[in-house]
Amino acid sequence: MPVYDYRCKKCGKKFSLTMSITEHETKRVKCPKCGSRSVEQQVVAFYAVTSKKS
Repeated sequence: MPVYDYRCKKCGKKFSLTMSITEHETKRVKCPKCGSRSVEQQVVAFYAVTSKKS
């Protein structure tokens, strides 16, 4: 399952949630520190290593 990173606009807490794509599309995310729903998703770099040789 994907991990989504968020930052609370109210208290500034950064946190991560693991959820399915369906949950991500429908769930209202809440800050674990202050309970605010005013959160924004953060953009994170992604790096993948494969074992397949070209």
